[in-house]
Amino acid sequence: MKLAFIIDPLPRLDPGHDTTVALMEAAQMAGHEVWVTEVHQLSVIDGKAWAILQQVQLTPVQLQEGKWIAVPNWYQVSAGVLRCLEDMNVVFMRKDPPVTIRYLYATYILELINQQKTLVINSPQGLREANEKMYTLQFSAVMPETIVSQNKAIIREFVEQKKLAVLKPLGGKAGEGILFLDPGDRNFNSIVEVSTQQGQEPVMIQRFLPEAKDGDKRIILLNGEPIGAVNRVPTGQEFRGNMAVGGRVEKTEITPREQEICAKVGPKLRRDGLYFVGIDVIGGYLTEVNVTSPTGVREIDRLEHTNLEKQVIDWLESPDKS
Repeated sequence: MKLAFIIDPLPRLDPGHDTTVALMEAAQMAGHEVWVTEVHQLSVIDGKAWAILQQVQLTPVQLQEGKWIAVPNWYQVSAGVLRCLEDMNVVFMRKDPPVTIRYLYATYILELINQQKTLVINSPQGLREANEKMYTLQFSAVMPETIVSQNKAIIREFVEQKKLAVLKPLGGKAGEGILFLDPGDRNFNSIVEVSTQQGQEPVMIQRFLPEAKDGDKRIILLNGEPIGAVNRVPTGQEFRGNMAVGGRVEKTEITPREQEICAKVGPKLRRDGLYFVGIDVIGGYLTEVNVTSPTGVREIDRLEHTNLEKQVIDWLESPDKS
């Protein structure tokens, strides 16, 4: 097979952490061609999606003393060539959020790929519809109490009822902009005003879950089915467990309650063409559905001695994708 990955610049990727690199390595080890491109290298020609693609050769990371170790020059790329993306068997959209207008334009280009010829992961339409905060609201039965508003009075009333809450920007990533809300905080009004841009932009407010101190669990779903999980535990004075803000990762299991959550979310993900997804669960509650460029595979592999990326490639190789 030929697989194309739409990514951030290769030098910015961390081969010991980024799931994208793990997926590319697994594809290469299975004997497939691996190509890379970036959002600004996409074009539409004769009504089809094209890209300037470079073939990449990777030196896979090695697990040494519990850490992934990469050689200094861990990748080599060929000269760029302009190719129709329908020449590929699979196109992975792995550009990191935030979902900007440029990102949206890229999904419109990817929409022109004939899905009968080339599988796009995740579906361009699914990516547009699945804002990683708002999409979660479709599963409110398994979420903590949540509102979305830019109205300061509505936000204050909710937080006073729940005693403590967490504010999340709708377009945030990796824990960016997440704030702890206490109605007694003298900065409360200022926090809300800054976060909502003076009442012009809605934010998500969720009841604070004390269980967050025990970890924010990332569960990876492939075609709607859970294949692995890692727990991310806050460190120091930080209340966020995200790895990007220093959260410590630890081995974990998927509980029966979390299996129930996956069973509720999975069918909708499949219908929306969201084949590779990471959901976040705290204290048995779904808090987020990550569809743009979910990560966690390297950490799960390291802790559980699994090979989740190979499972993904095996699934792609299967004729019925079941």
